[in-house]
Amino acid sequence: MPPRAGARSQRASQPSQSQPARTQKGAQRGGRSQRQPVEEEEEEDDEDDDDAPTGSMNVDGDEEVTRRAHDLVRIALFMEHRRLPLRRDDITKKVLAPHTRLFTRVFAAAQGILRDTFALELVELPSRAGLDQENANEPTQGAAEDHLTQARKATGMKKKSAATGSKSYILRSTLHPTLIDLAAQTDENILEEEAADFPSDDESDDNGDDDEGERPPRSFGSIISWSHTEQVGPIGILYVVLALILANGRVLPDNELRAYLRQLHLPANRSPVHFSTASTTRSLTIDNYLFQLQKQHYLERRAVGETGKGAGNKRVRATQATRDDENSNQMYEWRWGIRAMAEVGERKIAEFVGEFMVDGDPAARNRDAREKKAEAMVAGIEKAAGSKLTEIA
Repeated sequence: MPPRAGARSQRASQPSQSQPARTQKGAQRGGRSQRQPVEEEEEEDDEDDDDAPTGSMNVDGDEEVTRRAHDLVRIALFMEHRRLPLRRDDITKKVLAPHTRLFTRVFAAAQGILRDTFALELVELPSRAGLDQENANEPTQGAAEDHLTQARKATGMKKKSAATGSKSYILRSTLHPTLIDLAAQTDENILEEEAADFPSDDESDDNGDDDEGERPPRSFGSIISWSHTEQVGPIGILYVVLALILANGRVLPDNELRAYLRQLHLPANRSPVHFSTASTTRSLTIDNYLFQLQKQHYLERRAVGETGKGAGNKRVRATQATRDDENSNQMYEWRWGIRAMAEVGERKIAEFVGEFMVDGDPAARNRDAREKKAEAMVAGIEKAAGSKLTEIA
């Protein structure tokens, strides 16, 4: 990360672009009296802007904006490492306070640092209400418009729109997908070098059925080493769950999801979700992992009949949630979370399923046959979803 800009200005003080006279902050810095002779003030201004009263300090200056932009980059990277969204309220309190009016300039400067240095950018998560409204407005395939929609069109009335932004942000890659695909291809030279650096990969491959066994990162000889930076196994389980929900009409009852997971040898009474040695967590039960995905907004679990507004906001522990489910007759269903919509997208998951199914089909031997079959798979998933698949939100 670029070094933080110094707190002291190296330039002569400039007139403030904002409203003048914030004397309280100036009084706290250095404890100097604000009633000093004019000549002494001018001499000290030339030597050290930091000792000047706040009224003459340019709080809107480039150095102040850059310093706060570096703070925003640091907290954004920290939250992304935990896969948690960064709320605008946290930005205001931890980065901008007390100069909240600098948000636009600081945010733009932080975006420039993230894009140029890390190939990342901050994107706002969509709101659940906004996504639900988009799905409601999307006409289902083969279904005629209802009478209410026709009446609105005839009278010119518009349905009240919900807020589309959640005022929460995540980091997303700015690299072109083609570049990522090329960087993920196996290179023989890289594979040989990685095999020399990690000679025990083959010996400890998945460690059998040991739930507590270590899972060292595997080497695939690619420029982007996913297995050394990401938890490939848990992400694969997440994508499978997202695919099951999508192919089930975007809503999957909890009991059906559990049945699918058991068929995939992911039972609830064991810890089948294994993490690599890069993580502090060895393994998780499927219930704990699903709870973690809810917390990270990849998945959303609702009680049947519950609306999106306020759903899932109550914070409970995973064990408590499981116990409450067993002690009640309440039925639950699973949907995509807002982070999955912004980070993955429905069409990409459908393409993931299509490529996976084609790779295992011996009938699709040539490239044209494989592409046609993959396209047919995507079209089938879109039909099962009930409407057009969405891109990344």
